[in-house]
Amino acid sequence: MKPLQQITVIGVGLIGGSFAKAVKEKKLAQKVIGFGHNPERIQKAVQLGVIDEGVCDLKAAVENSDLIMLAVPLGSFAQIFKDIKPYVRPDAIITDAGSAKLSVVNSIKDAFGEIPRRFVAGHPIAGKEQSGVEAADSDLFIDHRVILTPTEETDSDALECVETLWRKLGALVEKMSPQFHDEVFAATSHLPHLLAFALVEMLNEHPELGNVFKYTAGGFRDFTRIASSDAVMWRDISVHNHTAIAKWLQEYRDYLDEMIKLIEKQDAAALHELFLAAKTARDTHIVARTDAQ
Repeated sequence: MKPLQQITVIGVGLIGGSFAKAVKEKKLAQKVIGFGHNPERIQKAVQLGVIDEGVCDLKAAVENSDLIMLAVPLGSFAQIFKDIKPYVRPDAIITDAGSAKLSVVNSIKDAFGEIPRRFVAGHPIAGKEQSGVEAADSDLFIDHRVILTPTEETDSDALECVETLWRKLGALVEKMSPQFHDEVFAATSHLPHLLAFALVEMLNEHPELGNVFKYTAGGFRDFTRIASSDAVMWRDISVHNHTAIAKWLQEYRDYLDEMIKLIEKQDAAALHELFLAAKTARDTHIVARTDAQ
């Protein structure tokens, strides 16, 4: 990877701020610029040492950058791609941290008229319930996966640069197609979040249970922890990965329907078989892997 003189981060919240802060601390670029619409928030990022310089002018933010990272809600991508197109250098790398990849690829294709060769779509699998630049953590990506989803148009040098950059931040990099990414994460990430939101809201809508939440214990809190995640982000993920998410919600609904039938029939043997199969799968693929790390 050739030395980077300037990196611009558009959207200096938890993910963008953590990326910027890690790049700064590891001296992977001479200068880290942060862009945001709110002058007070972007200045806060400077004061916290997350970025070297904060700007609210998009042209000034991107025109001299070697690499531009978009870490904004998925609903903002289309307009930002259109806005930066006149100012991005032909040799600049554009990458992102969006949670759904097909919509991002389609947005940049619409804005630029083609998928730029120097565009490398990405998705860091890391986060916290907290949001905002105050939660930025330079260690956030260490030993966490970052998924890169190159297309047929992606320049190999740009891909290598982005991959190397993430590895230097401590991430475990994997590559897959945008389509496969959206299918996998609809099932393993987007679906659990929506289930957690739905469960909390369902109980919140039943006043006959009283203050039901005061009776919750560890299991409920573990399962619903992710319902404290940012509502705007999950609104956008639901909209921009709607096909895959709807498919897996329907699959889950089918399993619930089957489980309801077993419970109504008091089919203890079948319920035990279902629970044991799930426990075995989790112990094998999640618990054993975690213990081995």
